[in-house]
Amino acid sequence: MNLAAPGETVDIIADVRLTGPGRTDPFGADLVDVHVAGDVVVDIAPAGALPRRGVVLDGGGGWLIPGLWDHHVHTVQWALAARRVDLEGIVSAAEAAAVMGRAGLDLDGRRVGSGFRDALWPDRPSLALLDATTGDAPTYLINSDVHSVWLNSAALRREGMSAADGVLREEPAFEISRRLNALDTAVADAAVIEAMSAASARGVVGIVDLDMAWNAEAWDRRLARGYDAVRVSFGVYASMLDRAISAGLQTGDAIDPAGLVRMGPFKVITDGSLGTRTAACSHHYPNAEHDFGVMTVPPAELVELMRRATGAGISCAVHAIGDVANSHALDAFAMTGATGTIEHAQLVAHADIPRFARLGIGASVQPSHAVDDRDMAEEFWAGQTAVGYPMRELVDAGANLLLGSDAPVARLDPWTTMSDAVFRTRDEREPWRPHQRVPAAVALAASTAGGSQTGSAIAPGDIADLAIVDRDPLAADTPGALRGTGVTATLLGGRITHIG
Repeated sequence: MNLAAPGETVDIIADVRLTGPGRTDPFGADLVDVHVAGDVVVDIAPAGALPRRGVVLDGGGGWLIPGLWDHHVHTVQWALAARRVDLEGIVSAAEAAAVMGRAGLDLDGRRVGSGFRDALWPDRPSLALLDATTGDAPTYLINSDVHSVWLNSAALRREGMSAADGVLREEPAFEISRRLNALDTAVADAAVIEAMSAASARGVVGIVDLDMAWNAEAWDRRLARGYDAVRVSFGVYASMLDRAISAGLQTGDAIDPAGLVRMGPFKVITDGSLGTRTAACSHHYPNAEHDFGVMTVPPAELVELMRRATGAGISCAVHAIGDVANSHALDAFAMTGATGTIEHAQLVAHADIPRFARLGIGASVQPSHAVDDRDMAEEFWAGQTAVGYPMRELVDAGANLLLGSDAPVARLDPWTTMSDAVFRTRDEREPWRPHQRVPAAVALAASTAGGSQTGSAIAPGDIADLAIVDRDPLAADTPGALRGTGVTATLLGGRITHIG
């Protein structure tokens, strides 16, 4: 018997407890040994009942759970966030401008900050305000929702763009993010590999990467550099759809022999966001009688795009935040027969909630948005009659829930994600709209590869994508207890990607 070390593939996971809904095993809370052959669980037996041969990972009495997935990540943007000025918690435009004026320059001679939320600031971003503190150094402030970017005059000149108030919204803002992400590939890849290793240390075995880039090439390059931390399902956008179709890539196709990185969905952004006040809604925004948000992709165009993707064997991931956008997205799924998900689903008409299950469309949602956005939602969606952040209602209606972070909008930490789904608060405040809380068992299952409807029981025949944690996540009774879950080890197909 050899004790396991990082990078090894194990034969036995010893002395662990099972948890999760849907279990049919007889072990209860007793310690068990999980036997692995290749990358598959082949047996579960009482601890010590069968010989412990080969490489043994000592579970130390911890709880064994399926490895976790984050179903919505902007990988490069998240990886680079740690290298940018952190603007989370900034309470005014004047404070944000002052912070950026004191910031150092990056290797390209720019100042880049991210994570601000200006919706409830007492003052507004302006070109004059940012110019006064930042001078001639090109300066960029990326909104936490990534749907707007505040630039000074030097940055606007550098990018060849203009904006009276210095704020670019929607597609021009996305273009700025693409340009800022286009660092030297060695630098960007190193940041991504580091970020994914950190995710593995939190029990993550897979992500859906929705970066706005040709991700097949980027991940092929990272694989060549030794990347092996978590599984990746990568998306493509409209500008790259023809390229994916010409390459013959279909959803689920692997680009490497080990199947670590696979083609994912066609991603299309159909409306804006709450934070930028551009989500497409049926009722106007306060004090703006003609402002209902924006549909960035008209319904007829959406149908045509989804029809082309579906015909090529590519599933669809449709960004829809406002209730109008969600209605159009569901209509498009019905008209095209497309498979896939609606991403975000933050404001959904009552009549549309059961349509997710009827159409077999997954609800890929980010519980941390509900916690982070609660004050904005109360302010800007007070007049809306649709359901805000309807997680529990979607589950009760039979929809398959898939949880994610939308990193860098929220942190890539599945335990915070699950805590926000279960408790709907992160501080001393009362839970926001507590009737939308979901049980811990649902949150755990929704944080695995198949989503809430697959459950989280572990059984022989399963791929050995697993994590050992220091507490039973179903028994956590406070937000801090669930967020504070410690991960002892993470295994990808039986190979140890994290141990600590």
